[in-house]
Amino acid sequence: MRSNLMYTAGIASIGLAFASWMASNRLEAAGVERADRWGIFVGEWAPTFFAMGIALRMEETRDQAMEAFEERADMDERVGGYAGRSSAMR
Repeated sequence: MRSNLMYTAGIASIGLAFASWMASNRLEAAGVERADRWGIFVGEWAPTFFAMGIALRMEETRDQAMEAFEERADMDERVGGYAGRSSAMR
């Protein structure tokens, strides 16, 4: 699961909160209080999705850094092996 998906879900939940508030306000006879509860209930999902997106982004960044570090270590190992052989030939 990628962080961009969580960010998209957070933005979508903001729109869904507004839509649920509007639907409850217009379709139910319970009044504005119930519409507010629906909007707040769905609106509370957005911070959770954004927090999950941040956590996933941190994991993605860590994984990329580890891959770059391993590639650099492999390259240094190869270059070190060539340097040892060329100095032995002199």
